[in-house]
Amino acid sequence: MTRKSLILLTIAIMLAPLLFAGCKKGPVELTTPWPVADKERRAPRPDDLAVWPFTGERVADPDTLSRRPLSIKIENSAAARPQTGIAAADVVYETISEGGITRFNCIYHSDLPPQVGPVRSARLSDVWVVPQYQALFFFSGASASVTTAIANGDLPNLSEDVGITEPYVRSRTKPMPHNLFMEVPKAYSTAQTKGYSVTAEPTALQFEKRAEETTPTITEVSIPFSTSSYVRWVYQDGQYLRFNNDAAHKDAATGEQVSADNVVVLWTKHEVAGRDKVGSETFDINLGGKGRVSVFRNGQKYDGTWTGSPSAPPRFTDEEGRPIKLTKGRTWFQVIPLDVNITMK
Repeated sequence: MTRKSLILLTIAIMLAPLLFAGCKKGPVELTTPWPVADKERRAPRPDDLAVWPFTGERVADPDTLSRRPLSIKIENSAAARPQTGIAAADVVYETISEGGITRFNCIYHSDLPPQVGPVRSARLSDVWVVPQYQALFFFSGASASVTTAIANGDLPNLSEDVGITEPYVRSRTKPMPHNLFMEVPKAYSTAQTKGYSVTAEPTALQFEKRAEETTPTITEVSIPFSTSSYVRWVYQDGQYLRFNNDAAHKDAATGEQVSADNVVVLWTKHEVAGRDKVGSETFDINLGGKGRVSVFRNGQKYDGTWTGSPSAPPRFTDEEGRPIKLTKGRTWFQVIPLDVNITMK
C-alpha cells in the first residue's frame, strides 16, 4: 500500500464514527404546549352536591341557596294554637316567656311557606339566635330593654313597630293580639327596601352524612317548661311527634301534627331580666358559652356539651370531645333552665 493510500485509509477510519452518528435521530422536541386547566376536574359525588345548611338535605335549585335565612318570632299561647307555618321551619327555638308560656323563634330557609303566625314580640334570647343564623329578624314589638339589645347587637330589625307594614296582615280568625300574620314571600323585598342584604352564607349545623339504622331505645321525651307549658315528643315512624300540654300540636296550614327529625335539649342559664306589667318575670337566656345538652335522634339519646358562639349555630360534643351530629331534617331546640329535669320512656 502506498503512503498516499495509507493516509486516506486512516482518515476514513477517523471519520466513520462521525458519519454514523449523523445518521442517528436526535430527541424530538415537543412544539405543542400542554393544555392549561383553569379548574380541577372531578366527577361529582353525592357528598359534593349542595345541601341546605340547617337541614342537611339536597338543594333542588342552587340559586335559592344564597338567600338569607328568616327569623320569625311566633307565639305559643293557647289563643295562638294552632299556629300557621311552624312545621315548615328548618329550625325552631322554644324558650320560656312570661307566665310560664313558651315562645318560638322559627328559622325559615329551605322552605318558605305562604304565611306564618301569629307573630309576636321579641325576647333577649333572640339577640343570640338571629346572628347565629345570619337571619333577617321579623317580629312585632319588644320591651325597652330588648329593643336596646337589638339595636346594640346590630340585628336587622324588621318589626312591625318600626314602620314596616308590607309583610304583616291581620286575620279575622283570631282575636287581637293573636291575629298578626306574616306573608313570607314579601320578606325579601321588604328587607331590601330597608337596606338589608338578602343574601348570606351562614355556618351550617353538623349532620351525619348517611342515615343511621338504629333500634330505638327512647321513644318519648317529656320537657316541663313550666306548670302551664308541658311538651312531649313521641318517636314514631322515624319522626318525633309533638304534643303541647298532652294535646297533639298541629299546624293550621296543613292540619298535620308538628314533627321534628332532631330534638335538642339545651340547659342554659336563665337570669331574671325584669317583670312585665302584671308582674311576670322575663328572662335573659344566655346561648353563648357552654352547657349541658341531650340530642335525640333516630330514637337514640346522645349526651354531651353544647358550645355557642355569637356568629354560628351551636356545636355538640360527647365526653370524649367527639362531635355529636344531627340526622338530616328539621330540628327543634328546647331551651330550659339549669334546674329543670326531663323524663324519658
